Amino acid sequence: MQKFMNKRSVFWDYVLIIAGTGLLAVSIQCLYDPVNLVTGGFTGLAIIIKAWTAGIVDGGIPLWLTNFLLNIPVFLIALKLKGKKFIFRTFIGTMMLSVWLYVIPVIDLSQRDHVIAAIFGGCLSGAGIGLVLLAKATTGGTDMVATLIQHYLKHYSIVQIMQILDGLIVIIGLYVFGLRSGLYAIVAIFITTKVSDAIMEGFKFSKAAFIITDKYEEVAERILKELDRGVTGLYAKGMYSGEDKCMLYCVVSQKEIVGVKEIVAQMDPNAFVIVTDAREVLGEGFLEYSNEEKKKE
Repeated sequence: MQKFMNKRSVFWDYVLIIAGTGLLAVSIQCLYDPVNLVTGGFTGLAIIIKAWTAGIVDGGIPLWLTNFLLNIPVFLIALKLKGKKFIFRTFIGTMMLSVWLYVIPVIDLSQRDHVIAAIFGGCLSGAGIGLVLLAKATTGGTDMVATLIQHYLKHYSIVQIMQILDGLIVIIGLYVFGLRSGLYAIVAIFITTKVSDAIMEGFKFSKAAFIITDKYEEVAERILKELDRGVTGLYAKGMYSGEDKCMLYCVVSQKEIVGVKEIVAQMDPNAFVIVTDAREVLGEGFLEYSNEEKKKE
């Protein structure tokens, strides 16, 4: 049974890779490329090369071909340094992206509108990247190059190296296609990052409240009874007063945080309350653990 569940999990990972690379390819082929938005990565470099070679090859070198050719030496080096296990899923993601770029027809969905291209392209590419990352894979490109560089420059993080590489590609795109396309590309990158982060971290937001009050027992009792939410007492020390205190900590839904603040205000108007966002809360009353997380336990 466990073996079947593992196979099912792997199957859905590959479904995510296929779907994610498809969304990413649509954003590149039908939104970014028609208006020359270079958002970094090998696909951004492919858009630049296509423009450069337009006078040599009819329509320029296709995006799928450039993406495929650029990744070949990177994967050969990665295979030597990291081994087969490391690159397998990323290889699938890279191949699927090239296949989608080859299959999907060039249709200008933005109608030459940079705003539409940046917003909808950012949403689609963010969703695509998020799905691929959920499957524990990438689409190669600068992600893989950054990993290889970090193998030798260990004092830099992969994210730092990747930001530099993508930044250089965006600057080249700005030089080739002008300031307007470059600025809209930055907007698209921002949206892509936000959407992919939301998919990775979960869309279900909760609120976490830290409550410092002398009436912590009364406040905790009302939250437990009226909102049916758990409360944890964290013992702390006021560094100004030198007094020992009990700080309450509770996680509730976005709607319930209003009730928490009302209870505190009624019980102790002098209470100190800090409310923060909490993403992907797992456990009773919130999101259930996935099978993979249960296995780790």
